[in-house]
Amino acid sequence: MNSNFDYFSEQFADIRILRYEVPGFEDLSLKQKQLLYYLYEAALWGRDIIWDQNYKHNLAIRRAMENIYESYDGDRMEQQFLLFEKYLKQLWFANGIHHHYAMDKMKPEFEQEFLNELVEQSRSEGFDSVFKDDDHVVKFLKKQLFDDEEAKKRVVLDDGMDIIKSSANNFYEGVSQKEAEEYYASLEQPYPDEPVSLGLNTKLVKEEGEVKENTWKVGGMYGKALYQVVFWLKKAKEVAETEMQQDAFEKLIAYFKTGDLRKFDEYNISWLKDTESVVDVINGFIEVYGDPLGRKGAFESVVSVLDKKATERARTVSDNAEWFEKHSTTDPEYKKDKIEGVSGKAINVVIESGDSSPATPIGINLPNADWMRAKYGSKSVTLSNIVEAYHEVSKDSGVLEEFAWSDEEKERARKYGFAASALHVDLHEIVGHGSGKQKDGAGDPGDTLKKYASTIEEARADLVALYFAIDPKLVELGLMDNPDVGKTEYDAFVRSALLTQLVRIEPGKNIEEAHMRNRYLIAQWIYQKGKKQKVIEKKQSGGKTYFVISDYELFREYAGILLKEVQRIKSEGDYEAAKRLVETYGVKVDKDIHEEVLKRWEKLRIAPYAGFINPELFPVFHGEEIVDVKIRYPKSFAKQMIHYSSKYASLPVEGV
Repeated sequence: MNSNFDYFSEQFADIRILRYEVPGFEDLSLKQKQLLYYLYEAALWGRDIIWDQNYKHNLAIRRAMENIYESYDGDRMEQQFLLFEKYLKQLWFANGIHHHYAMDKMKPEFEQEFLNELVEQSRSEGFDSVFKDDDHVVKFLKKQLFDDEEAKKRVVLDDGMDIIKSSANNFYEGVSQKEAEEYYASLEQPYPDEPVSLGLNTKLVKEEGEVKENTWKVGGMYGKALYQVVFWLKKAKEVAETEMQQDAFEKLIAYFKTGDLRKFDEYNISWLKDTESVVDVINGFIEVYGDPLGRKGAFESVVSVLDKKATERARTVSDNAEWFEKHSTTDPEYKKDKIEGVSGKAINVVIESGDSSPATPIGINLPNADWMRAKYGSKSVTLSNIVEAYHEVSKDSGVLEEFAWSDEEKERARKYGFAASALHVDLHEIVGHGSGKQKDGAGDPGDTLKKYASTIEEARADLVALYFAIDPKLVELGLMDNPDVGKTEYDAFVRSALLTQLVRIEPGKNIEEAHMRNRYLIAQWIYQKGKKQKVIEKKQSGGKTYFVISDYELFREYAGILLKEVQRIKSEGDYEAAKRLVETYGVKVDKDIHEEVLKRWEKLRIAPYAGFINPELFPVFHGEEIVDVKIRYPKSFAKQMIHYSSKYASLPVEGV
């Protein structure tokens, strides 16, 4: 990495905007650069889909807000306009009006009546394609932005509520939770032994009393966006690095053109088998966290190049996946008899879009279908340059000094923090998500565990990583220098789970997001169950609370006990046990500690969430031939968002 690279861009609301570098881009071959450029375009042409999936009026809201931002003729340094600009940046970051993590509708700080002035002093023709007149714009925005009862939460998981009707996402329309569940229960699985993920690429609607699905495909829903995605994937196919990659592109194109979920499975299998390509891509309707029923896939794309050095570590983990499976605490009945097709690598991201941008994962494990993992394996990736960027900006943040208990813990974190984090991601993605199997006849976890499926799966993967973090085998394999790396990860996990992640929750609110629930339930379960043995101790000093691991071997032992139970829950589809575990340990926050953490964090002046400005690729032509592809690293978040909206606005925005 370039030591002079400026990773930090700006901070607003609860968000930090960062940048990431793509090392070695200039050394790639022309063919690889062309491939990256085509995949870059395919990624960005799908960007608008996530906005529409998150909420049906998001694109209309964005169209109006961006027109105001670009054409407002009033005082742009006046406080009310600056608050408007801040809110627009929040919308861009969240891909809509709901907070990307908390799921609640974000409320503007500018005054409601200021909308009148904003619209009056902006270009009227910029509203014409969507709104009848300026008064309509004002009325619409006031309702969407300021009405507390309108689309108040994107994803609702509360018991006792209709989680479909209560959620503002755009995966369902006119149907209740009961109707949606009955609809999918009534469908006959066309491939019982290799079941497709029913509902993954559709919107469920009720029209004239009939419940039906609208499919996302070329010629169907999101057709214009997917037409462009397919156009660029066809170009990518022409310069594919391997025959298997070419085959994968061909099947992905067929999937987007037909909407046939069997084609998507065939694409995933080809993608899994392609282990030689330096350039890689994830593109499609993938993760289901945004659907309260855990069925609908959000659009995302991650385009990358191989990080050869870091991949050595990941491949050591994947090459020994069978050893990890054999030595885990999982009941033998729920262990895979043989680990095949599990591959791991590290990548440097070139572009992200949709559900992966601006907020991004640091590790990915796909495919999600359990039958496919069991039969064909899985591919895990660690996003090296993203992890590196986070590490660089955290060095002088003050978080460690504020929330770590001892000088020993702090020194260990400074020395081993990056190595510990990278190793945890590898173990989580490669071994964690790639391990275990379903009991015969238990069914798909998404169907059996329902709204708890994502939390249980993430907990399972984290517990695998935690159980092996201090195992001597890791030193033997050269994955870490000594067990202090694993101890560093234990400290960081508990510190994050029980303290620092709480800054992402508003006072009085419960934990909603699956990854946060997973971390909290693991740490709380070990803390509560291990109180007599003081596995984790709650300590006080200077009016501040700390959670300190007193016995790392015991911590590992308790992680192993919980891992065994969590795998059983998933393997058997034990809904009641999943509900009991998550609701008891993963949802409700200690209010006093929460209040204390918020006050301590406020002093640090660090936004709790971070996301990224993407690099930009642009081709160099000689006539009609691309003779090179250049990369640049923009610094303005707002300029990039406006550029994306002006170039890649691919979905029609109906009048509202």
